[in-house]
Amino acid sequence: MNRLSLSQRLGAVFVLLLVASCIASGWLQLRANEQREREVVQRLSMDLASHIAQHTTLMDPAGLNAAAVRELFSKLMDVNPSVEVYLLDLDGHILADAAPPGHLRRRTVDLKPVREFIAGAALPVLGDDPRTPAARNVFSAAPLKVNGREAGYVYVVLLGEQHAALARRANGDDVLRSTLWSIGLVGVGGLLAGLVAFRWVTRPLRQLTRAVHQLQANGTVAVAGDGAPGRRATEADGDEIRTLRRAFEQMAHRIATQWGELSAQDRQRRELVANISHDLRTPLTSLHGYLETLRVKADHLSRADQERYLDIALGQSRKVNRLAEELFELARLEHGGVKPATERFSLPELLQDVVQKFELPAQARSQRLLLEIAPDLPPVAGDIGMIERVLTNLLDNAIRHTPAGGMVRVLLGREADAVRVQVADTGPGVPESLREGLFDRPPIASGRRTGGGLGLLIVRRILQLHGSDIQLVTAAGQGAVFEFRVGTWREPQPL
Repeated sequence: MNRLSLSQRLGAVFVLLLVASCIASGWLQLRANEQREREVVQRLSMDLASHIAQHTTLMDPAGLNAAAVRELFSKLMDVNPSVEVYLLDLDGHILADAAPPGHLRRRTVDLKPVREFIAGAALPVLGDDPRTPAARNVFSAAPLKVNGREAGYVYVVLLGEQHAALARRANGDDVLRSTLWSIGLVGVGGLLAGLVAFRWVTRPLRQLTRAVHQLQANGTVAVAGDGAPGRRATEADGDEIRTLRRAFEQMAHRIATQWGELSAQDRQRRELVANISHDLRTPLTSLHGYLETLRVKADHLSRADQERYLDIALGQSRKVNRLAEELFELARLEHGGVKPATERFSLPELLQDVVQKFELPAQARSQRLLLEIAPDLPPVAGDIGMIERVLTNLLDNAIRHTPAGGMVRVLLGREADAVRVQVADTGPGVPESLREGLFDRPPIASGRRTGGGLGLLIVRRILQLHGSDIQLVTAAGQGAVFEFRVGTWREPQPL
């Protein structure tokens, strides 16, 4: 039984219940037929005992009229062999009968059913059968009066011993056979209809089982037409199994999606480690080379060459230090180590403070910094330190990728519930081959790093913590234009 599937076990239980119901129905039908036959016979012959008591003299003041009793019993047995007539006294003792010798098994009849019958109780009323002690049978009864006083009872068993024997031989088997045939036909029809209906009802369960096996086999699930990921499993459609299957398919789809995202993140992490290793190797190699040169050839180098080598070594050291700081900050942002402290502030004022830090580097490269700020900008909500880091990274990136004499432009514009920020430069722009994954990893091309590097990764993580994101909105060769949005401040609602 344990090796059967759930559908097979449910089907077996259904068949057993159907068979049990058919057996119970057949037994109840036979009992109902028997009760109906008894009621009909008793209702048709209910006045028989009264007629005998009124039109015959079975007892007289001297006692039992034996000749009258023998004559009556003989006539009744000739006319209707199925009846059995008994003469009872007031205590239920049998005074006279027509039973053959040895057939009378009971000498006393319970008078309670007799009195109920005479009082008009609902039919059928069953009483004792003197020839069959263990059975109760339908009867007709009436009081027998002598000189106006009750002297006993006429007790007539309507379906006596001979009737029972004849019924068993004549039609008992036929009735049982017809009953069994009718029940069998109904049972087979019900079984076929039930199995068809059961197969239809359990179809979603079988589909769910196939989906589970498919997930176990290859880790994916083919989503059915009504179980598309876009449709919620909580939608009520009256079918709990279908809802369960849809929820399972959505769960499997979500697991597959998350597994794909984890695989992509793992791949990006490996690429990031490789790229950072390359970025660290170049300045460290240069730093090591110049320091080793100073150590070995310090006595042979001029003062100017020594200072130049030291300046180069310090520059490479600053690059390593900056890369380490960016890497540490990126790790904190990605692993939930930093939470934005949201506050209300003015984005134009913050931008002007950041631009002041880059005025001297821009002048050194003959670059122009242009601010375009829309009037009446509302205050924004965010972590002022993080947003400052975003602006710093973007401006630093724009200045480094803009040639001498170029221009870096920062635009602040108003939208429905946010302030739009654009940082544009007049550099060569981002090649089409590097656009994919620009904000996910620092790409390397032809042995040197290109693109935004860790700075753009940090920018995107910070904006994601603020419920925003960054995007590149220009084509290659037209300069780079980075755009993001900062939500406006909303006053807290009073409780």
